[in-house]
Amino acid sequence: MSSTKDLIYQLEDRPTTGAALLAAFQHVLASFIGIITPTLVIGGVLGLGEEIPYLISMALFVSGVATLIQVKGIGPVGSGLLSIQGTSFSFVGGVIAAGLAVKGQGGDTREVLATVFGVCMVGSFIEMALSRFLGKLRKIITPTVTGIVVCLIGLSLIKVGITDIAGGFGAEDFGSLRNLGIAALVILTVLILQLSRYPMLRLSAIFIGLVVGCLVAAILGKVSVPGLDKVELVAIPQFFKYGLSFSWEAFLPLMFIFVITAIETVGDLTASSRVSGQPCSGPVYEKRIQGGVLGDGLNSLLAGCLNTFPNTTFSQNNGVIQLTGVASRYVGFFVAGIFILLGLFPAVGAVLQSIPKPVLGATTTLMFGTIAVAGIRILASEEFNRKKVLTVAISFGLGLGVALVPDLLQGMPPLVQKIFSSSITTGGLTAILCTLLLPDVDITEEEPKAAVEKEVSV
Repeated sequence: MSSTKDLIYQLEDRPTTGAALLAAFQHVLASFIGIITPTLVIGGVLGLGEEIPYLISMALFVSGVATLIQVKGIGPVGSGLLSIQGTSFSFVGGVIAAGLAVKGQGGDTREVLATVFGVCMVGSFIEMALSRFLGKLRKIITPTVTGIVVCLIGLSLIKVGITDIAGGFGAEDFGSLRNLGIAALVILTVLILQLSRYPMLRLSAIFIGLVVGCLVAAILGKVSVPGLDKVELVAIPQFFKYGLSFSWEAFLPLMFIFVITAIETVGDLTASSRVSGQPCSGPVYEKRIQGGVLGDGLNSLLAGCLNTFPNTTFSQNNGVIQLTGVASRYVGFFVAGIFILLGLFPAVGAVLQSIPKPVLGATTTLMFGTIAVAGIRILASEEFNRKKVLTVAISFGLGLGVALVPDLLQGMPPLVQKIFSSSITTGGLTAILCTLLLPDVDITEEEPKAAVEKEVSV
């Protein structure tokens, strides 16, 4: 169990409405772009055009409902932790591949979406089934594996934050002194407030940093609010708006991603437990992990029903918990309510979307860094032997390697490229294989020393 001395509000504490809203708003800001970006990317590549605004609204709406299920816990479903759900980046490549396959066969926009949502709904049952066997998989998904996955999640996301600091992908002023200066001011503001002795300043550090950054960006002409007259007033959720279809060709690339997502969710929830001062082993932990992964799968099923892409736990919110010191799961109810409202009223989301990239990138980079630290702390809690040292070394080496040198896999089949281009997938699978195949050899100070002395004497 992680220490709770740095927490202002623990898991079952009930903050005041003002404090809960402040913390919730920071969680929303941390995950808002992450929720809508996969839809923007998928919609752009597949040419979904006029359907994109509705798909974004449904992504936010379902994230709210899914977060409520995950945080509250309904029977065996949900972790009961302050764990935020959102559209998963992991599925972007698979969804695009599925959509392009349907388009290649002459399918229109409705057929593309019907097939994508159909195969995602079928795939969600894989994750739900895996949740029932997590206890038996503990010999495979060890703390070493989860620590590696959590650390790789944080490290792989840092590129996203740094890109936003520079101005965002494709920005005309990418890497300009103005963008870097704004981001530096936000980071400095957050750090100063985090070192304050006053809990409320620490709790609101991210929010104040964002406000300061937005004000300076506005003075420098970096803030532009979109034309709200072109935004739909209300988005009404509709079940199966585009119909349902299924294709094995579209399903196979996505099938494996659901398995990897279950492993990522175990890592995310383990990190959530640690930063919330909750057990990371034992029956309480096991129940939370099972409920969380089951909730992950059920929420992906719900996402397909309501015309959006698969959901998963968001790791960046663990960084918010660490930075604010608020682990109360009741904050999650406010987060869920905000997302549901954002989904129903697209204009509100359009305004939040106007936060300058350097401002948002500065805060997310800090959060992603704290996620990597959470993974390091999980690894540090383990007693290392030679097998674990080699497992960590090889997993980080290959995981970060495919991220740093993406052309490494250009000679492999397209399916292999899609699966192993992710540092999380490559590092996570490597960790699992090492756990299964490498023999357990203890590192002791005495044995190597004695062996060396014996050889020298001979």
